[in-house]
Amino acid sequence: MMLTPVHRFRDIERKPEYLQPEKCVPPPSRASLGTMWFIRDGCGIACAVVTWMLVFYADFVVLLVMLVPSRDYVYSVINGTLFNTLAFLALASHFRAMLTDPGAVPKGNATKEFIESLQLKPGQVVYKCPKCCSIKPDRAHHCSVCKRCIRKMDHHCPWVNNCVGENNQKYFVLFTMYIALISLHALIMVGFHFLYCFEEDWTKCSSFSPPTTVILLILLCFEALLFLIFTSVMFGTQVHSICTDETILMLSPDCDELCGRHTSANSPTQTRLDFLKERVALS
Repeated sequence: MMLTPVHRFRDIERKPEYLQPEKCVPPPSRASLGTMWFIRDGCGIACAVVTWMLVFYADFVVLLVMLVPSRDYVYSVINGTLFNTLAFLALASHFRAMLTDPGAVPKGNATKEFIESLQLKPGQVVYKCPKCCSIKPDRAHHCSVCKRCIRKMDHHCPWVNNCVGENNQKYFVLFTMYIALISLHALIMVGFHFLYCFEEDWTKCSSFSPPTTVILLILLCFEALLFLIFTSVMFGTQVHSICTDETILMLSPDCDELCGRHTSANSPTQTRLDFLKERVALS
């Protein structure tokens, strides 16, 4: 009887040595691990720095171009306090999202001792990530930038230089919400300032020259509109994924390969799963 590829791989899966635990280096002890999580990725660090610079630029234009020269003291105090409070909360959320462990699976825990400690039942399936040599929990995915498997990984965001996972998703949601709010607030203030400058003398509505004032306001308007659209969409998708308990990866066509979903033997993705995943049924 000729065996199909699926049957051949199922025979291999029944062999415990398919996990090759002897090739995995035991994970370091918790005492030797640092407490701060930071991804050393050049592109991500650059994007994070740009994010902070754009927030500081918006704060500069709002305060020194629009609010400080304003004759309405109450208007300036209220809007200045509100904008800076939202900006501070946005940067604080960004800082927490960037430096919080998103839910990394211990690296190199696919050892013989750890597999035996799981006390798997006959026929129970476990997944091993061949890249970081760890037992991959359900709905975990390996990130090529973080070089770790992340629990409930949603996506890797270069703007926060980190993966968005089960431990830092709330900070990412808050970050997108606060950025959307300060972008909307900035657009409203720019609109009022333009109306005020059209009605009054341009030399009196700002401490800068009229051409400089116009350029700074247009740049702020473009930045605020762009980030309002982007963060609003991201905030909506994140809230939807939280309400439905799904991640962006789970909505992708390749979710079976990425998230480790079980498929039936007759499924067309079964053969691809056999090739792309190292799995074993210990008996």
